[in-house]
Amino acid sequence: MAEQEEAEIMPETMTAEDLLALPDNGLRYELIKGALRDMPPAGFEHGIRTIDLAWRLANYVHTNRLGKVAAAETGFQIAWNPDTVRAPDIAFVRQDRLPPPGQRGYFQGAPDLAVEVVSPGDTLREVDEKVAEWLNAGTPLVWVVRPQHRTVTVYHSLTDLTILTEGDTLDGGEVIPGFRCRVNEIFNS
Repeated sequence: MAEQEEAEIMPETMTAEDLLALPDNGLRYELIKGALRDMPPAGFEHGIRTIDLAWRLANYVHTNRLGKVAAAETGFQIAWNPDTVRAPDIAFVRQDRLPPPGQRGYFQGAPDLAVEVVSPGDTLREVDEKVAEWLNAGTPLVWVVRPQHRTVTVYHSLTDLTILTEGDTLDGGEVIPGFRCRVNEIFNS
C-alpha cells in the first residue's frame, strides 16, 4: 500500500526541485532525464577507495586554495527539461566557479572533475553512460577508478583517454595543476 501511495505522489517526470524536496528516508537517488534512479549504498571496498583518493585530492585543493572537493551524494544538475541531477563519488569545482556561501540546492552545471569509483554491481554500460554525461555536460576531466582491475581511466573526452595502472601517476593536468598521486596509493592503503 505504501508503494502505491508513493507512486501516486511521484510525478511521472520529476524536476530537480522535486528531487530536492523528497523526504530524507536514507535512500540515495539520481535524476536521469526526469526519471528517478535508485542508488543503492556502496560497498565497503568502494568507500575505502573513494576516501583514499578524496582525502588526497581535498588536502591538495584546500592547501593550494584551488576550489572545493565535494563528497559522494553531492548533486550536480547537468541538464534541464527534462532535468538530470548526477552525484559523482568525488567532485572538484574551481574557486572561480563556486556558488555563493549558503546557496541551497544542487550545483548548477558540471564539476571540473568528476570521479566515479566502480562498484562490483556497476555495469560497463552504466559507467560509460555516466562518463559520457559528465563530458557532454562540460566536465573537462573524468577519472574512473576500477578497484577490481586496480586501474584509473582518465578521460579528457570520449576519444582522449588513458588507462593508468599501479606503476603510473595520476595527475590533475590543467584542471588541478600540480596534483599528483601514485595509482598504487589508492589501492594499497
